[in-house]
Amino acid sequence: MNVIHSAIWVSDIDETLAFYVDELGLEKTNEFVSGDGARNVYVAGDNGVELQFKYDPDREVSEPAGIDHVALAVDDTDAEVERLVEETECTLERGPLDSEGANARVAFLEGPDGYGIELVEEFD
Repeated sequence: MNVIHSAIWVSDIDETLAFYVDELGLEKTNEFVSGDGARNVYVAGDNGVELQFKYDPDREVSEPAGIDHVALAVDDTDAEVERLVEETECTLERGPLDSEGANARVAFLEGPDGYGIELVEEFD
């Protein structure tokens, strides 16, 4: 058994895609309108695990509803934090810092709709 994707409701699909595709560099892999009328857009990194963003202009998305964060592997946590804060004006919540438990240099940012984004640079 493998995890293939997680679905997240968003309030602005264009803003979400601008952040995850244009700024973070994930690849848009699929898009369709489902039976519930929601626009579904999938993005993935190099490992193939996807995030599914669901959007319906009539649905209110008020908060992250229990999702703590989405973790993304990066080559240089410090450089990515600097770039993202400058280019997207997203909020740095914590870090960058070394996490012995995670065996990585990590930072936590706030992405669109308030979802946490963890950048993870694994130690060698």
